[in-house]
Amino acid sequence: MPHPEVAFQLPCRLPLSELVSLARQAEQAGFDEVWAVEDCFYAGGIATTASVLASTERVRVGIGILPAVARNPAFTAMELAAVAELHPGRLVAGIGHGVPGWMRQVGAAPDSFLTALGETLDAVRRLLHGETVTVEGAHVRLDGVRLEFPPPVVPQILAGVRRPKSLAVSGRHADGTLLAEPATPEYIAAARRSIDEGRGDVGRAGHRVTAYTWFHVAEDAAKARDALRPEIARIVAQPAWGVHLTPLDFAAELGALAELPVDERAAALRDEWIDALAVVGTPADCARRLGELHAAGADGIVLCPPVEIEDQLRLAAEHVLPLVRS
Repeated sequence: MPHPEVAFQLPCRLPLSELVSLARQAEQAGFDEVWAVEDCFYAGGIATTASVLASTERVRVGIGILPAVARNPAFTAMELAAVAELHPGRLVAGIGHGVPGWMRQVGAAPDSFLTALGETLDAVRRLLHGETVTVEGAHVRLDGVRLEFPPPVVPQILAGVRRPKSLAVSGRHADGTLLAEPATPEYIAAARRSIDEGRGDVGRAGHRVTAYTWFHVAEDAAKARDALRPEIARIVAQPAWGVHLTPLDFAAELGALAELPVDERAAALRDEWIDALAVVGTPADCARRLGELHAAGADGIVLCPPVEIEDQLRLAAEHVLPLVRS
C-alpha cells in the first residue's frame, strides 16, 4: 500500500447523536474509517458502532476497544456477528484488557489480564468463524458453543494493547493491533517487533496495525502545537503512557515534568517534543508525519483531535488527505 489508510476518531465524550453526525461527515469527507471509543461510563461501544453503521453507507467502523473481561466472549461474538451480518465488510472490532481501575470498579478484574485477553481473542475469533468452541481456560469457559448465525464476512479482531507482553499476545491471538496515542515512529517500530515475536515464524504479513495519534492542523504550525499542549500535558504524566515514551531520546526530560502542575507542564513542552508526539502543524507537516508513521509500520492511522473536532475533520479532509493520497 503506497499510503496509510486514514481514519477519524469519534470521541466518547460527545453524545451519541453528535457522533452519528460526525461519522456521516467523515464518510462524506472521504475518510477510510471512523473509530468509536468505549470508555467507562459513556455510551456502549457496540451500540454506538451499530448506530454509526446504520447511519452511513461506505465507511468502515471500528470499535476501540471492548474490554475482554467485561463481557462473556460468547455474547461478545453474538453481538459482533449480528452487526457484521447487517454491514458486511464494514466492521472492525478491537478487544483489550480494559483499564484495570475501571475493571476493578465493576468487579470484572481477572487474575491475569494477559491470560484473559488471549483466551477471549481466541474464543471470539473461533466463534465468528463458525466453529463449535469448547474450552476450559483460566478465564474463558465454554461448553460446545456455536453461533447460529456466524457472519458471512468475518470482521477483523484487533487487540488494543500497548506493552511488549500484551503486544506479543496480540501477535499470537489477534488479526491485528490497535495502538493508543501517542504513536510515534519509534513506538510503532518497537510495537511491531513485539508483535512479530508473538507471531513467531508467521512474521508481519497479514497482521494489521492501526495507530491512534493526536492531531491538529493549521496554517500556523505554532497555533497547531498550542492547541495540543493541554491534552499532551495531561496524558504524558500518566504512568500507563510511559511505554510509548521509552523509545524517545527526550523521555527522561519529558518525564521530569510530571511533578509540575498541568498548566506549567503544558508551557514547558518543547515544540520539537510536540512534533514528535503528534501529527501536527501545517498540512504539509501533517502529511509528512503520516507518511513517517506508515513507514514505521502503521497500516492505518486514526486522527484524534482533542479540540475543534468538526473543524479539524473538515481541514484534514480538504488539506491533508489529498497530500497523503497523492
